[in-house]
Amino acid sequence: MIEGILLPNTGDELAAPFWDGCAAGELRIQACVACGRLRFPPRPMCPWCQSMDSEWQVMSGRGSVWSFVVPHAPLLPAYQEFAPYNVIVVELDEDPGIRLVGNLVASEHQPLNSVDPYSITIGDPVRVVFATITGPDGEGGASSNDAVTLPRWVRA
Repeated sequence: MIEGILLPNTGDELAAPFWDGCAAGELRIQACVACGRLRFPPRPMCPWCQSMDSEWQVMSGRGSVWSFVVPHAPLLPAYQEFAPYNVIVVELDEDPGIRLVGNLVASEHQPLNSVDPYSITIGDPVRVVFATITGPDGEGGASSNDAVTLPRWVRA
């Protein structure tokens, strides 16, 4: 478990199935029941056909690096020990228009800096893994007793 990193706010009712999926080891993406298009982040209405009917589909968890950055100091205190590390944008194989932000790591439980950030190239194939993290008290929408399971990425 990684400790001290700022947590996302998982209290949004619309996004709850995404976070529940992560906790279950599944990458779930919202899909329109009427037209079948995937959408992320989740929204109450389909932007293509305006249907209010949606469902959550389990994705393969495979994709490719669409973009990335390498943060350097100064950073938030919880991240300083990991610098430099990577932040990648992954486009999913099921729909390249669906992109998620995360980190490329050597394996599921490795730290953010476990991959040389200068070895990453656009188009690298990746697959999702999940890591449970805790955050500092009162930050990121959760207390230090709360944990969030985040999607992370490893080379495929």
